[in-house]
Amino acid sequence: MKNILIIEDEKAIAELERDYLESHGYQVQIEGRGDIGLQLALDGSYDLIIVDVMLPKLDGFEICREIRARQNTPIIMVTSKKEEIDKIRGLGLGADDYMTKPFSPSELVARVKAHLSRYERLTADKPSLGQHIQIRGLSIDKQARRVTIHDEEAMLTTKEYELLLLLASHPNRVFEKEKLFERIWGLDSNGDAATVTVHIRRLREKIEHDPSNPQYIETIWGVGYRFKV
Repeated sequence: MKNILIIEDEKAIAELERDYLESHGYQVQIEGRGDIGLQLALDGSYDLIIVDVMLPKLDGFEICREIRARQNTPIIMVTSKKEEIDKIRGLGLGADDYMTKPFSPSELVARVKAHLSRYERLTADKPSLGQHIQIRGLSIDKQARRVTIHDEEAMLTTKEYELLLLLASHPNRVFEKEKLFERIWGLDSNGDAATVTVHIRRLREKIEHDPSNPQYIETIWGVGYRFKV
């Protein structure tokens, strides 16, 4: 049974989310304070964390930052704000997904399933031989899920690693933003191309010598991205 932590101070919303998730076989814990929620997230063994942005004591952005600095547990951020900058900020801090209230509990369950399934596949211990990609100083060890750039390890989040692996495995192939979202997040795009844009920017900051003049991940304006060789 997968364990999920909900950090949400609106009791009715948290309980509704819990009821839907538990009806689908998940074990759920609720915490209303941001500081306590962070401590639970860091100390507990959770498979996924759902965190609201506006919380007492500590906001969701800081919680996401602290969690992502220590672990790759999938994080879904939720908020009543509709500003694009908040979504970009949350994704930029390492959140895997971002939902704006009000949303359908069924959609939340679908996204939880998708992120858990994808994370499980990524972290599964599947033996493989010779699974390395090496291109101009960039090395991807698929078995160890380790990326190095000129012999220095790049600390990537789960989604950043998966994006890089997908692009590097298909050099010079152009991927539309919507297709990347569908492939990496396992969901229909529904206009969430900004999610891909933020993750590509963070990925460039970690692997490119000059992110403003990328040598690996090239932007194809009006279309998407490709890994240039």
